[in-house]
Amino acid sequence: MSTAILTGPPVPGSQLGPDLRTLGFDVQQAFLPDDLPRLLAEVPAGERVALVDPRFVGHVHALRLALTDPRFPAASVPGALTVQAEARPALTRALAGGTRAPAAQVGTASVLADDIGAAIEADGVAVHHPELGSLVATVPADEVAAVAAAQAVAAVDDEAVRLRNAVKSRDGFFTTHFISPYSRYIARWCARRGLTPNQVTTASLITALIAAGCAATGTRGGYVAAGVLLILSFVLDCTDGQLARYSLQYSTMGAWLDATFDRAKEYAYYAGLALGAARGGDDVWALALGAMVLQTCRHVVDFSFNEAHVVGTDATANTSPTAALSDKLDSVGWTVWVRRMIVLPIGERWAMIAVLTAATTPRIVFYALLIGCAFAACYTTAGRVLRSLTRHATRTDRAALALAELADSGPVAQLVAARAPRIPGAPVVAAVGAVALIAAALTQPVGSGQMIVAAAFYAVLSGLAVARPLKGALDWLVPPLFRVAEYCTVLILAARSDVNGALPAAFGLVAAVAYHHYDTVYRIKGGSGAPPKWLVRLIGGHEGRTLVVTVLAAVLATRDTDFTLALTALAAAIALVVLVESIRFWVSSGAPAVHDEGETA
Repeated sequence: MSTAILTGPPVPGSQLGPDLRTLGFDVQQAFLPDDLPRLLAEVPAGERVALVDPRFVGHVHALRLALTDPRFPAASVPGALTVQAEARPALTRALAGGTRAPAAQVGTASVLADDIGAAIEADGVAVHHPELGSLVATVPADEVAAVAAAQAVAAVDDEAVRLRNAVKSRDGFFTTHFISPYSRYIARWCARRGLTPNQVTTASLITALIAAGCAATGTRGGYVAAGVLLILSFVLDCTDGQLARYSLQYSTMGAWLDATFDRAKEYAYYAGLALGAARGGDDVWALALGAMVLQTCRHVVDFSFNEAHVVGTDATANTSPTAALSDKLDSVGWTVWVRRMIVLPIGERWAMIAVLTAATTPRIVFYALLIGCAFAACYTTAGRVLRSLTRHATRTDRAALALAELADSGPVAQLVAARAPRIPGAPVVAAVGAVALIAAALTQPVGSGQMIVAAAFYAVLSGLAVARPLKGALDWLVPPLFRVAEYCTVLILAARSDVNGALPAAFGLVAAVAYHHYDTVYRIKGGSGAPPKWLVRLIGGHEGRTLVVTVLAAVLATRDTDFTLALTALAAAIALVVLVESIRFWVSSGAPAVHDEGETA
């Protein structure tokens, strides 16, 4: 339960009290400012408290945005302020006059909630101010202003704004024009029936898994059903985020589910297609694993670049010529959609997969997916490299730490980094190690000692690459290079071993490791840092796992299915450890209350 305290005498005819109760608040009345400390003290310490001016005039959704969003310790709109448990001490100090802008000094014409919000902001609490757009939130100074405000409220459809705001402002063409026009109404339907975003997310996952099962039948009817169900799963995937924004139901569990289920759905569908193709006598496991590797590496490029260039980590703004060209292109409407489509975001990608599944074969699906994603990867990576080379910026320690955590260095790399000289050129060093490893995997016999030497060389170079703080212009490329090296090595060794079942086992191994990397990304995005160091050490880090897989291939590749069994056991062990720790973290009270807004790619 949350408590809303009206900071003055009631206003005759006002619907403010009932509106606050519909938002889940227990409404209290402070007839004088001196009543506020007493009423605040009566509210349990762990509860949210809102202070609202009784003269407030505005839309209910404006109050909802300010007072019910769980992601911020404090938030306000004109005339209304809310604080969560972590900001309660600052609120108490403000009411006691212990800040630079004490509430006790406000005049009778002041808006007390606004003055207190300024006071706790001066006390160091970040106060969120939601963008209201056409929504009204004001405290009229007189009767004339009150009438004008009421007319402004009546002129704007609160529900239409709420529905419009439920849709992400930046989405792909397919999602924007073919899904969101009706999925937002599904979200509203769900909200009115008490469904939560987590339930919709789970329904989306189940639908995608059924789609994967249909694809695994290997029949034309199964492929058609799989395509239809995949689109339905995507509709539900859009709906869960829209429901979260529509009803402001952000949660720690929602952050975890939304962050990971998209990848689980897509990669499970790849596996279903590969199983279906195998039933028809066509082995496409290498293509399925290649598609997963390519898509995961695309995402780590996105995440790594964004962490290196997140607002606040650069000393200067992005004034590069490529950024200026991008801004110029954004001013031409149609180019925005073209640029969003050619990177093959999730909506376009899933639509393509669904249509091709229903109309063609799994092999054609994977060929199209690999070609499209490869082009998108080259386009986005080249653009980001140009931006990084032409801008003048200085990375902070925060950015360097995020990149180091994304690198996922294990004990071997950490030992080398601690003792080796700190040479410049981290991305060059990482690239040399990755190229040498992949070249050896492609050219050397799977069971040869040269392959093990190449893996050891890669482990040493990976340590050298992270010995210095990753603050260079292109140092954000280091984590993607490590992902390419590890995933491609597993793919190549499994494909070249000619061991029955090695590729499906390698698919499972890469899926388990990729989950760990996605989990790392979303912890960093949520401000909680990377997974604990003991977990990274236990699963070996990227270089340790690469060494283990290389040794297993050298020892077991010629012994029938032993290599397959070893890869399966390694995948199961990593998946068990990573999932248990991930679930523990995301359902704990310490996890960030965020809801992933989704990446267009």
